[in-house]
Amino acid sequence: MAFPFYLNLTMMQTVDIPKKPSSRKDEITADFLKIYENHLAELFAGKADFRMTTSRYAEKLFINKRHLTNTLKETTGKSPCEFMETAIAAEASRLLVETDMSVGEISTRFAWDEPTNFVKFFKGMIGQTPLQFRKKHLG
Repeated sequence: MAFPFYLNLTMMQTVDIPKKPSSRKDEITADFLKIYENHLAELFAGKADFRMTTSRYAEKLFINKRHLTNTLKETTGKSPCEFMETAIAAEASRLLVETDMSVGEISTRFAWDEPTNFVKFFKGMIGQTPLQFRKKHLG
């Protein structure tokens, strides 16, 4: 598959997307990435009060979640959850260093019901609690 290089600035990671879909799988991937980017922008701006699930993405694409997951794994090497988790961890890291938002405010921004669940997520992704991360990067 020949995909052009695409730098997703909201995630600070590279993602390959098809310029012109050459197969149904490429089309699903491109459509997923459009929906995903729009939702991320709303979530990061504090305009979305929920995190999208794989099931919700699949519903919007009129396919089942297993098909979506298998397609994305094949075309990008990542599952829908991995896309969202990576982006949230990166944005949370940025907010911890560049703002004085509390961990509770950040967890609310990303639609966690409980800050403790966000702390567990962040530690699993980054290897440190949010406060440890902030302290390390602010000196």
